[in-house]
Amino acid sequence: MAKTRVVVVDDSALVRSLLTEIINREPDMECVGAAADPLVAREMIRDLNPDVITLDVEMPRMDGIDFLAKLMRLRPMPVLMVSTLTERGADVTLRALELGAIDFVAKPKIGVADGLRLLAQDITEKIRIAARAHVRRAPPAGTASTLAAATAAGPAPSALGRMSTEKIVFIGASTGGTEATKEVLVNLPHDAPAVLITQHMPAGFTRSYAARLDGLCRISVKEASDGERVLPGHAYIAPGGLHLSVERSGANYVARVRDGEPVNRHKPSVEVLFQSAARVVGPNALGIMLTGMGADGACAMKLMRDAGSYNLAQDEASCVVFGMPREAIAAGAAHDVLPLAQIAARLLERLRSAGGGGINRL
Repeated sequence: MAKTRVVVVDDSALVRSLLTEIINREPDMECVGAAADPLVAREMIRDLNPDVITLDVEMPRMDGIDFLAKLMRLRPMPVLMVSTLTERGADVTLRALELGAIDFVAKPKIGVADGLRLLAQDITEKIRIAARAHVRRAPPAGTASTLAAATAAGPAPSALGRMSTEKIVFIGASTGGTEATKEVLVNLPHDAPAVLITQHMPAGFTRSYAARLDGLCRISVKEASDGERVLPGHAYIAPGGLHLSVERSGANYVARVRDGEPVNRHKPSVEVLFQSAARVVGPNALGIMLTGMGADGACAMKLMRDAGSYNLAQDEASCVVFGMPREAIAAGAAHDVLPLAQIAARLLERLRSAGGGGINRL
């Protein structure tokens, strides 16, 4: 089997050396080039034709985001961002994911050498995923601002009635999921049911992600807080590094945000969220499994279906990585498998069709 060919782009000689060492230790991949800036990288990509590039954000002559935008427009290919774990780093990384980067690794601000060595398994696993991922071209310039203008223009018409207060939507996602979740949320009306989301992200990134979505969506989007009431017209994102679940408190639902051991190697874990949906919300739950590697949440989504929920899975063609939806479908957890662009509309259609005939019709 041919090795995955990787070009490393980073202005730090230390980081270039460490990433080269980490990559070359793996029997199925090799670092074929290391560039100190995007202009050198451009020539390497042309001459070496790599399968994946790792890309730093802050570099001389051209920053990583400008380079990524040009690359995804002219020669789309799998890109793994290597960004500093800071608030600005989080914002820039989210922009990179919007532009089509497959995933990111958050390198520590201090202790970079030891930190990268500890992240070696994560880095190489994400390179493998990137090499197999469906690459998206960069969206046309102005897409984000156009979307923001459209959502700011006013609430979408809605007739969900009491369905908004009785139902809760649960979303699970991993690789490629930041943009997939956005696609679903921006198409929900202001009075949509509450949405609880577990997206595999490290601590330090989910708050920026929630703020970014809040500026684009008709519903309010925030990072979940332990004990807060779950309300219609709001979406709650599991904080990076903590599990999110739902509990009943009298007549209300509340969010539970807790530390704990990783589940299916993840924290937050979709399995934890979906198990609580099956146990606590039952037939009033709606589950959505979006793009992501692995099987996190598949078994719990089947528990949701067995408890009476209605479940959707994203189809292979529209996924960056089909792993999590594929496993949910194989487990018999999904009622419908749809392209990403159709999921929000199908969700609302299902809610409206149940609006006049009681919760058991859903």
